[in-house]
Amino acid sequence: MFEYFWKQYEDLPPGLGYMRFSAEHIITLLVLFVLVILTVRILTCKSSRLTSAMKVIPWIMVCMEVFKDAFLAHAGHFGPGYLPLHLCSLGLFVFIASSLSKTDKWRMIWGEIACILILPGTIAALLFPDWAHLYPVFNFMNFYGYAWHGMLLLYPVLMVKQGWTHLNIRHAYYVWIFMIAAAVPVYIFDRIAHCNFMFVNWPPKGTPLELIAQVTGDSLYLLGYAIFAAVVIGLIYAGVELYHRKRHGAGK
Repeated sequence: MFEYFWKQYEDLPPGLGYMRFSAEHIITLLVLFVLVILTVRILTCKSSRLTSAMKVIPWIMVCMEVFKDAFLAHAGHFGPGYLPLHLCSLGLFVFIASSLSKTDKWRMIWGEIACILILPGTIAALLFPDWAHLYPVFNFMNFYGYAWHGMLLLYPVLMVKQGWTHLNIRHAYYVWIFMIAAAVPVYIFDRIAHCNFMFVNWPPKGTPLELIAQVTGDSLYLLGYAIFAAVVIGLIYAGVELYHRKRHGAGK
C-alpha cells in the first residue's frame, strides 16, 4: 500500500492516479471536511485556545512547506514550479500578514482577502485537484495537497470566529488590489520560468477554466479568466449581503 508513498510523480509508474469525483476523491474530501469542522469546534470552545491557534497555524504551514520542499530536493525534483506562487500558496503569506498585524484595520483587510479570494480558490482546488491524476491515494504529495488545502480552509473560518474580519461588498477593492498586485508579477515570472502559477498561461484540464479557454480561445483566455473571477467574486459578495440582510431581518 505504501510502496509509492515517498515518490514524486516523475518516479512513479504511469496510471497510478485517480479521477476527480471518484470514490477516492469524494471519501478524501468528506474526511477532510469532517476534520476541519472538528478542529474548528475544538479551537473555538476556548477563546485562549483560538487566540493561540491564530498565531501558530501560519507557522505550522511554513514548516509544512519547508518539509515538502526538502522532500522534493532530496528526491531531486525541486524546481521553480514548486515555489509558493499559486493562489493557494499565496494564502500562507496572507495568513502570516494577518497574524502579525497590529491593528484591527489590517486584520480586516487580510481577512477579507482570505475569505473572498483564498477560501473559494481553495474549495475549487479541492474539487478539481490538479495532482489527483499524478499520484496514488497513499502518497505523500497527495496527502500533502489535501492537508495544505485543509489548513487553507481552516484559517479563514477561524478568522471569522475570532472577529478579525467582517465581510462587506464595500471592501471589495481590497481583494482586487491584492489580485492585481499578485497576478502581474506572477504572470511575468511564469513567462520567464515557463511555469503556470495561478493558471494564467493555460488552464488545468477538466476545470471551469478549461471551459473558458474553449469559449474564448487562447488569445482571449486571460480576459475570460478575469471576467470569470469578477463574476465569482460578485456572487460571493451577493451571498454575503443576502446573509447579512436575512440575519438583520431576523433580529428585528
